Amino acid sequence: MDFKVLIEKDEDGWFVATVPSLPGCISQGKTEKEAIKNIKEAIELHLSSLAEDGLPIKQNKHVKETLVSVEV
Repeated sequence: MDFKVLIEKDEDGWFVATVPSLPGCISQGKTEKEAIKNIKEAIELHLSSLAEDGLPIKQNKHVKETLVSVEV
C-alpha cells in the first residue's frame, strides 16, 4: 500500500514527515533519509492501531492528485 508523504524542513533543521491520508501520523529525522525511515515505521504502527480498534483505513476516492506547472 502506498501513501503520499509530505516532508518539510523545520526551523531547527529537522525533517518532518506527515501523511495527509492518516491524520496524526507524523515523524521526523535529522536527515531526509532518516525521516522517511521513521515515517514508514509510524505508518505501520498507525495502521496496526487502526486494525486493533477495528477502524477502516479511509481513502478518499474523490480526490485526484496532479501537478500543475506555472511560470514565475
